[in-house]
Amino acid sequence: MARAPKVYEKFTVTIESLDQEGRGVAHRDGKAVFVEGALPHETVVYERIRNKPSYESGRVVEVLKESSLRVKPACPHFGIEPGCCGGCAMQHLEPNAQVAIKQRVMLDALWHIGKVKPETIMAPIFGPFWGYRHRARLTVRDVAKKGGVLVGFHEKSSSYVADMTTCKILPNYVSELLVPLRELVEKLSIRQRLPQIEVAVGGDGRIALVMRVLETPTDEDMRQFDAFALEHGVDIWLQPKGPDSCYPMHKDALTALKLELTEFGVFISFKPTDFTQVNHRLNETMVSRAINLLDVHPDHKVADFFCGLGNFTLPLAVRSQKVIGIEGSDQLVERARAGAADNGLAEKTEFVARNLFTWCEEDWDKLWNQMGGIDRVLIDPPREGALELARTLAATDKRPARIVYVSCNPATLARDCAVLHHEGGWHIRSAGVMNMFPHTGHVESMAVLEPGPKPEKKAEVVEETAQESAEAEA
Repeated sequence: MARAPKVYEKFTVTIESLDQEGRGVAHRDGKAVFVEGALPHETVVYERIRNKPSYESGRVVEVLKESSLRVKPACPHFGIEPGCCGGCAMQHLEPNAQVAIKQRVMLDALWHIGKVKPETIMAPIFGPFWGYRHRARLTVRDVAKKGGVLVGFHEKSSSYVADMTTCKILPNYVSELLVPLRELVEKLSIRQRLPQIEVAVGGDGRIALVMRVLETPTDEDMRQFDAFALEHGVDIWLQPKGPDSCYPMHKDALTALKLELTEFGVFISFKPTDFTQVNHRLNETMVSRAINLLDVHPDHKVADFFCGLGNFTLPLAVRSQKVIGIEGSDQLVERARAGAADNGLAEKTEFVARNLFTWCEEDWDKLWNQMGGIDRVLIDPPREGALELARTLAATDKRPARIVYVSCNPATLARDCAVLHHEGGWHIRSAGVMNMFPHTGHVESMAVLEPGPKPEKKAEVVEETAQESAEAEA
């Protein structure tokens, strides 16, 4: 006997703002309410999906008063209903308004979490709104009930794969591969053992497809891969285990993927499983802004923390006397060294493998002495932020004249800026957002800090996430 569909309670609220996930935020009966599909200043009816003591969440079922910023989503797979693609959260909001809201999310995080305010708010950095995503991890499932193999992003708030045939945020030539990829996997003997396809696009549009194979492909499977690569002009890589195990079917693909940073005359070779920014155009603009904000001179010595493959290190080396790039992965450090050599910058760069989550003042003193002083610092951490590094730079008397902090998480940016400001006397001269991921709630931002007198008494810094901050306000 089939189960009766679940009935959700419905309530009416007026939306006040958007949160970091692109959900409308309202208050009802003393609790914060997070509503998918709602926009600021709209009055909506929502059905409650989750009910917690300090907050509840739900999705819009009716818009009673519509925002002037609401637009028709460009993608047929976008929505808030079960089964819709979860790759985007804001296609119903006018793109320029998305950026303004992300700026507000960053500023709110700085104040509510860190109790800091930038002296100047920088103009946002824009890139293309559509076709910008040059990296993607596509899930593969063989689902008989839906007609066979599905290739795409997960459904919203679900582990299921969305039944999508196009994608507006992927470049057109990648979007057009979604249906052919379904057909390819249908032909494979390992169709049940190929859970993921990773897409990486080089600066010249060259495409690499990494097949996550949990079982060795047969000779016929390999022939199918080769035929697909030839027909669609792509490189096929196989990944039997972790990301470092991936290899191309043909050796000429090993060095095929490159990012160009034309303003600085450098390029970065990368493997399809390496971390690189998803938005090539905006990455170039971001690197340019960061280095210009650092105000690097030819006699400067610079430290680049969380340097990866050298996205900032190599351009910094063009402008400065010496740059040291510090990164947690030995393999990335080796690759960054090779990239510096490829660009003729080996003599101006040094790369060191070091766990930056255990960084301490002794490490900083050693680095300072090794470099003969450090004039500028660039920090570009993962979502976890750079708390130990911030504590070190707050405590030390050996201080660079300027820091540029590039962040992919407003909560940890706020936390680290709070440490630098309240404990070390650093001034947050300016901050602003970069629209690296249009139509999503992801907020990429940048802050510029300069040293000032240290406070006499250290302030306690509360470590919160953006969600916890919103709940606390409720």
